[in-house]
Amino acid sequence: MLKYITQIINYFHDNLILLTKLMGLNLNDKQLHFLVIGFIGILLFIVVHKLFKFLARHSLTAISFIYTFTVLVVFVFAIEIGQKVTGRGNMEFQDIVEGLWGFLVAFAIYMAIVLSIYGLKNWLRRLKRIR
Repeated sequence: MLKYITQIINYFHDNLILLTKLMGLNLNDKQLHFLVIGFIGILLFIVVHKLFKFLARHSLTAISFIYTFTVLVVFVFAIEIGQKVTGRGNMEFQDIVEGLWGFLVAFAIYMAIVLSIYGLKNWLRRLKRIR
């Protein structure tokens, strides 16, 4: 999977270099990274900002989940890259998937507990009103 993603990125990278040369721009790799990541970053920020504004009206839990999941994605990739660099373990995409799956299961259990407590509190309130 990582090799496939890398091939896609390399394809766009090579074509972007070719395009800038055809346009007469003599940009080096650092300048291209500056422009491309800056552009992608601001587009991502706009989308995320709109999404989070919408979610903030409805659920802070959703924002916390997205942020936590994003940090975990970076974290598990860093672990696997660290294993590859140091040779202390195997760098495997399946390890990333399993780690993130572990979080999703743990989060589902957490939400089940929270929603159960919420439901129980509402049920008890209704019982008090009946009396």
